[in-house]
Amino acid sequence: MKGHFYKPHCKCPGKQKKKCGCGAKWSFIIDVGIHPQTGKRKQKKKGGFDTKGDAEAAAAIMLVELQQGTFVEEPNTSFMEFADNWYNYYQSTGKVKPGTIRMRKYAIKNLLPYLQYLKMKDINLSTYQNALNELHAEGLANKTLVGIQNTGKLIFKWAMEKSVIKTDPTLYSYIPKTRETVEDLERKKETINYLEKEELALFLDAAKTKGLERDYVIFMMLAYTGMRVGELCALKWKDIDFEEHRISITKTIYSDNKHVKEYELLTPKTKRSNRIIEIDEDLIKVLEEHRARQNEVRMRHRNTYHDKDFVIAKMISNYGYPEYVGQVEYRTKRLLKITNLNPSITPHKFRHTHVSLLAELGIGLQEIMDRLGHEDDATTKNVYWHVTKPKKKEASTKFAEMLREL
Repeated sequence: MKGHFYKPHCKCPGKQKKKCGCGAKWSFIIDVGIHPQTGKRKQKKKGGFDTKGDAEAAAAIMLVELQQGTFVEEPNTSFMEFADNWYNYYQSTGKVKPGTIRMRKYAIKNLLPYLQYLKMKDINLSTYQNALNELHAEGLANKTLVGIQNTGKLIFKWAMEKSVIKTDPTLYSYIPKTRETVEDLERKKETINYLEKEELALFLDAAKTKGLERDYVIFMMLAYTGMRVGELCALKWKDIDFEEHRISITKTIYSDNKHVKEYELLTPKTKRSNRIIEIDEDLIKVLEEHRARQNEVRMRHRNTYHDKDFVIAKMISNYGYPEYVGQVEYRTKRLLKITNLNPSITPHKFRHTHVSLLAELGIGLQEIMDRLGHEDDATTKNVYWHVTKPKKKEASTKFAEMLREL
């Protein structure tokens, strides 16, 4: 094999280098052709091998890759530097929703403590898997780990495309899982949170009599339709058919909860989220009253009103701008405290409350899923089975009684 194999850092004096005892590593340098611009020979070198045989094997592989045109010279780019470059590229494509971009940034933040100073070329399956294992040990939820894993795969795939690395360390990686015990499953069922119908009535009464402006219409909409909070904040008057008693869900909203005037309307979460919700006369009446009050505010502030047709528009300051999700969360906590109801209830739990009430009325699971815009959702199913369980037992009892009477 053409090449020079040596120990560049050997400290043994004179002829003793042939019988090196200082533990220096082996390196190689090989000719790989002529530089097209200078006409001088091009050389590649690499070190860090324990034995001369290891160096010769690595050199042989490099020569084959050079002959086949598959050789990749991995640069000394750190994970932190490359992940930052990838994130800027990912963000600039304009094809990704802001919420997803934010999730990718969070995923990178979680990986940095384990990979940030490592060279991309030095990260192998063991190193990457260890990062996932450590994050799992910290107690991160499986959903969060899935987001981290998917982000890692995107980063290293891009590194492969850019010839920054030869092999993808995420290829055979996996998300660690803790096997659930019977007690875990029972505890999970017990923590399904939603408001019972009596609790919902108490909450809505507090929203009407002790709530802030717009509280009643906000929580009536969430409770009576099962829509997501982002869908509610994005809703426009043109989406409501007052004659047919229908609401069209065609969009959701994104904002960072800090800059009220900076928001973005996005397509719904999934294809099934684009849907029509039937509503009743009571909710229509509440909406009509709210629209009348909103028109008064619009007229008083006609010169500064952000007139973009939003239903849940601000009416005390920043007139006309859509409400943001964080404010709805604050209002929920406030009313829960006033009513002394379960403090763990969030605005999203009104979807679960909606499911429970529909299930209690005997509405089928598929009809409920269609109304909520779900293709599949484990929590929705759990709520449904929890509510309908007594009816199933009742059916079983009645069936047995019928047979006994024969």
